[in-house]
Amino acid sequence: MNFQEAIRAHSAWKMKLSAYVYKPDHSLNPSEVGADDRCELGKWLKGDGHKHADLPEYAELVSKHAVFHKAAAAVIEKADRGEKVDDEIALGSASPFASASSAVVSALMKMNTKV
Repeated sequence: MNFQEAIRAHSAWKMKLSAYVYKPDHSLNPSEVGADDRCELGKWLKGDGHKHADLPEYAELVSKHAVFHKAAAAVIEKADRGEKVDDEIALGSASPFASASSAVVSALMKMNTKV
């Protein structure tokens, strides 16, 4: 996986979550989503991407990615309870989820320029 593919995978996952919050069908499990090693990026970070572990940018990406998954799990929990969450995932939102998502993309871009 290269960094552009990682950004695309992250964006695709955001779109999946966006669709979910408009029609929560319990197909997403918050405890599984909260785990940062099950998505494509997480698997790469724990696998082939670990070769960059000596870089501070790698540690930042791992940290930001974990925060993102916790925020995504919180959005799913709220959606499952019937709470309004579309504002939390909206582009430009200042929600924990939107901030965490932007931080992941930023960290990926930093890694891309470093490697």
